[in-house]
Amino acid sequence: MKLIKTFGLVIFFYSCHAQSDSSKLLLNKDDNSLLWQVSGKGLKQPSYLFGTFHLMCKNDIHFSNQLTTAVNRADKVYMEIDMDDPATILGGMMLMTMKDGKTLQQLYSDADYKKIRQYFTDSLKTPLSFIVRMKPFFLEALLYPKMMPCKLISGVEEELMKVAKTQKKEIKGLETMEFQAGVFDSIPYEEQAKELLQSIDSMASNKKSFNTMMQVYKNQQINEIENLFSKSESGMENHQDLLLNNRNKNWVVQLKSIMKTNPVFVAVGAGHLVGKQGLIALLRKEGYMVQPLLNQ
Repeated sequence: MKLIKTFGLVIFFYSCHAQSDSSKLLLNKDDNSLLWQVSGKGLKQPSYLFGTFHLMCKNDIHFSNQLTTAVNRADKVYMEIDMDDPATILGGMMLMTMKDGKTLQQLYSDADYKKIRQYFTDSLKTPLSFIVRMKPFFLEALLYPKMMPCKLISGVEEELMKVAKTQKKEIKGLETMEFQAGVFDSIPYEEQAKELLQSIDSMASNKKSFNTMMQVYKNQQINEIENLFSKSESGMENHQDLLLNNRNKNWVVQLKSIMKTNPVFVAVGAGHLVGKQGLIALLRKEGYMVQPLLNQ
């Protein structure tokens, strides 16, 4: 899933003067944008969708004037989870461990467990006690920094939170950490373990794929993002509904109610925007006008 994610922002800033709050935001000439405006269907003011990439080189993360204006016009900023809540982060740590006393060693043959153990303790310098009961999906997330072409790493959400806080916007979550952990628990640990081992065995090709995704994201080639996901060989294709489609549908139900009351800025993984079951298509199906905004 959140390979999904997974992408970053355009490097070039939108070269125009700061806009007055009454001016209209400029539409993009094609769909190549990560920033979208949602209007129509009786909405008093537009809301905004923005596709994020959960892990990027910090120096590659920039926000356009149009994006910061969109954040300013929103009453609240919604992310997948409320990353501004310390209880969310603390609770998340507790939800990372497998249920029923399951350990990593029980999921692998002796030879494969040795490979996993050595990779985390030697290559990632991670204490064995930290990984033995952790869900394999969470362990897989620890591999991503090794795929990065830089040492100074951040996330688009993390940097966006700084913008939101500067503008004194309340940050909310579309889901709870408990819900996301439950999604992982719905996928057998054995399957997760297989995916983790495959990722370690394929680090070189995964690094290439990850950096291709990151470049596509920076170029805001939103249709290509969809193509990359459809070609993904992550082994999680059977869980597309669980990891993406059902969550998108749940978010649209929430957004219909939320946007009716106040304009909001919604920032979620870019993979959630695209495709027939993505937020853009689903909101259009509900009768909203969803348009790409210039975001350079």
